[in-house]
Amino acid sequence: MQTIHEIPQPVIAQVQGIATAAGCQLVAWCDLAIAEEGARFATPGVKIGLFCTTPMVAITRAIGRKAALEMLLTGRYVPAGEAKELGLINRVVPLDDLETETESLAGQIAEASRFTLAIGKQGFYAQVDQPDAAAMHYAKHTITMNMGTEDAQGGIQAFIAKKKPVWKDR
Repeated sequence: MQTIHEIPQPVIAQVQGIATAAGCQLVAWCDLAIAEEGARFATPGVKIGLFCTTPMVAITRAIGRKAALEMLLTGRYVPAGEAKELGLINRVVPLDDLETETESLAGQIAEASRFTLAIGKQGFYAQVDQPDAAAMHYAKHTITMNMGTEDAQGGIQAFIAKKKPVWKDR
């Protein structure tokens, strides 16, 4: 599961049906998630005497303490709309649109430099749990380094020239 955060590529969960326990954990660990309207999410281990402690880590980080604890303590199935409100998923779409919406989101992301995406994703997870001052310090150094890359310089020049950038992924 931690590899999802460690790899440079963004990972998008595409959820159809029910995601429980480790499935719900997987959705929570993914960088982004799209679910069909009928999808449901749960950590039902408590109902069989097994507290979902490993899903607890990812879910708590995705939706916060109170909402995560309610899911973990009750084992209740959370419908897709509520999961979106909680922040477990990004979008809820009709089942017939699930694959198209997921591919569209992936396509939008793929328009960016792979190198820049990798910098951003690594930076996001490096700072997300830091105190504000430490996160800002980290972010300042990261953007300074990012500004010196070929893709940033090329992207800025393309923007000024009103042209589409050509990424070199460096």
